[in-house]
Amino acid sequence: MLEALKEKVWKANLDLVKHHLVLFTWGNVSEIDRASKLVVIKPSGVSYDEMRPEDMVVVDLNGNVVEGELRPSSDTPTHIEFYKAFPHVGGVTHTHSTYATAWAQAGRSIPFYGTTHADYFYGDIPCARSLTQAEIEGEYEKNTGLAIIEKFHEDKLNPLEVPGVLIKSHGVFAFGKDSDASVYNATVIEEVAKMATITEQVNPTVVRADKFMLEKHYQRKHGKNAYYGQKK
Repeated sequence: MLEALKEKVWKANLDLVKHHLVLFTWGNVSEIDRASKLVVIKPSGVSYDEMRPEDMVVVDLNGNVVEGELRPSSDTPTHIEFYKAFPHVGGVTHTHSTYATAWAQAGRSIPFYGTTHADYFYGDIPCARSLTQAEIEGEYEKNTGLAIIEKFHEDKLNPLEVPGVLIKSHGVFAFGKDSDASVYNATVIEEVAKMATITEQVNPTVVRADKFMLEKHYQRKHGKNAYYGQKK
């Protein structure tokens, strides 16, 4: 079942190691097949060195395992909430990459400081609130997803325009049209977080870059009259 998608999601998970976004088993990638409404996701706690395409787990949007011998990632309920809330999201990546997670632990959104950021994110990379004790002691992973969705709704954010988020005291979730795009965006988040950290060290009184710069750089790459790159 969904053998090609299992192969794709397996490779996307290995890309987390390639791009230095994870240590040990600290992360996961999934992708949804919208036609069948099934999600393929990394198994829980399995080493990237040992993981194979056939180890990927297929779950439905209720979290039930449809195919697979291993338990799915413990973050599966978080991924599922994103797929239910954001119909244009096709892939989700979760990491604890160093710089981005430091911003998450500080409870800070990553401000727009320059053009690298604007090439991928239409504004600050948001940080969602901490979960309450009741949320943590209840359906923790599901509530993590709901807190992030709440942030996107409150700030009227589009997950395709701002394809990633931090959650206080936890880490990073990135979105994309598929699993590969979500890994790509998670990689960009880590680099932008690193740049922002160094920027504030170099100039502790730095302020956000001008909004017109954000508009120019984001729209030239993603707007209806985008001219970055080649015609498709």
